[in-house]
Amino acid sequence: MSSAQPGSWMEANLNVQGYCLMTEESHALRWGLRFPTALCLVLAATGLALQSAALILALVPIGVVAGWTRRHPFDQIWNHGLRHPTGAPELPQNPTPRRHAFKLGTVWLLAVGVLFAVGQPTAALALGGVLVAVCGLVTVTNYCIPSTLLSIWWRWRGEPDGLVGSR
Repeated sequence: MSSAQPGSWMEANLNVQGYCLMTEESHALRWGLRFPTALCLVLAATGLALQSAALILALVPIGVVAGWTRRHPFDQIWNHGLRHPTGAPELPQNPTPRRHAFKLGTVWLLAVGVLFAVGQPTAALALGGVLVAVCGLVTVTNYCIPSTLLSIWWRWRGEPDGLVGSR
């Protein structure tokens, strides 16, 4: 068992997602960085509970923006509204590994939504359950399975941080 503090492990998880934050920054951003994934988690879990293809598929364009731009649409809700009452800092732009994870989640949401739409609720619930579990894990612990796997892949290919100037 590691003797590392939980906070340092969660900070290391943010590094795997591509963030380069000092301890004070990661502490100040602890709620804001979780907000986009937490809101997606609630909406995806609601879509699964209702077996709603429409709700799940409505998340796909949000995922497209999150994966292919530096700002998740839900970052804007945080930056322009929710952070102000507590004086929390604005969220930084999403780094490449985090955006790649959003792309994977977008494709996964599309698959779940299509499965619901074509009358395959069992398969949709199975795939959706995994998606919600992974989203819950990153929301609670900052541990992002897709970013971790990408980091391993990039290191295997000789790209230590996988970013090669693309942060």
